[in-house]
Amino acid sequence: MKVLFGVSSWGLGHATRALILIRALIGAGHEVTILSTDRALKLLQGEMAGRCEFIDLPDIPKPLWYSSPDFYVKMTAAMPLVFRTFWREHRYVDELVSAERFDRVVSDSRYGVWTHRVPSYHLMHTLHQVVPFRIRPIEHAMEVIQRRILSGARRILIPDQEHDGLAGDLCHNLGAFSRDQLEYLGILSDVERMSVEQDVDYFITVSGVEPQRTLLERKVLSQARELKGRVVITVGRPDLPRSTDDDGRIAIHSYLGRKAQAEMLNRARMVVSRSGYTTMMEMAELGKRALLIPAVGQSEQEYLGSLHEGRGAMHCVDQRRLDLARDLADAERYSGLTNLRPTCEAVARFLQILESG
Repeated sequence: MKVLFGVSSWGLGHATRALILIRALIGAGHEVTILSTDRALKLLQGEMAGRCEFIDLPDIPKPLWYSSPDFYVKMTAAMPLVFRTFWREHRYVDELVSAERFDRVVSDSRYGVWTHRVPSYHLMHTLHQVVPFRIRPIEHAMEVIQRRILSGARRILIPDQEHDGLAGDLCHNLGAFSRDQLEYLGILSDVERMSVEQDVDYFITVSGVEPQRTLLERKVLSQARELKGRVVITVGRPDLPRSTDDDGRIAIHSYLGRKAQAEMLNRARMVVSRSGYTTMMEMAELGKRALLIPAVGQSEQEYLGSLHEGRGAMHCVDQRRLDLARDLADAERYSGLTNLRPTCEAVARFLQILESG
């Protein structure tokens, strides 16, 4: 089959989980064209160069925000442009599929990447938007809108378990979606357990949409020397040439490829990262403990951090109040996430769904 695979550029988590499925498709003998933009596209090009075709298509606008209220005000104001972007994206994909004769379309959180011409699938775990103060009528109304936006998909593929999952209300306890629209694949993590020594005390991975990525980077770099032991930091800039500054105790990488990142996650005794859903899946796969720092204004990450702190799995702290030494000491008391159904089962189910149409 020829598969068009759209990937959201809001953070790198969409790209890293899409990589698992893209590699599986190629391994099964299918051709894949990747549609993305910005740092997500650069990551995918770096990992899949020579094995895929690539299309750079702008994503929905990313407003600069410095606080949660600022984010919601700016995103609300941008909604007309957001929906125009979805429509332009859909028209482009519809014409592209016709011209290039694609057999399947898969979209990881790019709402306009679908067509009625061939079977189209959305990969998504945020079917229910969590809003500040959990105002239920607003959340239900947003779920209804989400269902209508995703109505062009043959199936919605959810990277979580149907029961006892990681995402909580984001893809469970749904009121607007019918069960036959949904396929719970299980978690998707390309990070596997390795037999390596845990010789890194703290692995800190900085990520997110600007300017929050830069704000977190500044905080981490200013506080890292207060930590004892071996510290490894990656600042999440695949758009820059790879570089490393290592004084023997603290190493700072501009960016780590997926293999190096996976090795570092295995070597780390404690991980510091955003509370994005891809991170949750990686931590579950490895059974790791972590300090979570939700991106300011991203209610999904704030919800996931709060959810897993409430379950006693991981400590979560507001970026604006981050104190690495203090917060890492608190994080030691949490149990970490337990492993769920392995990723290989989710990948096999994904291939079965696409190949059967």
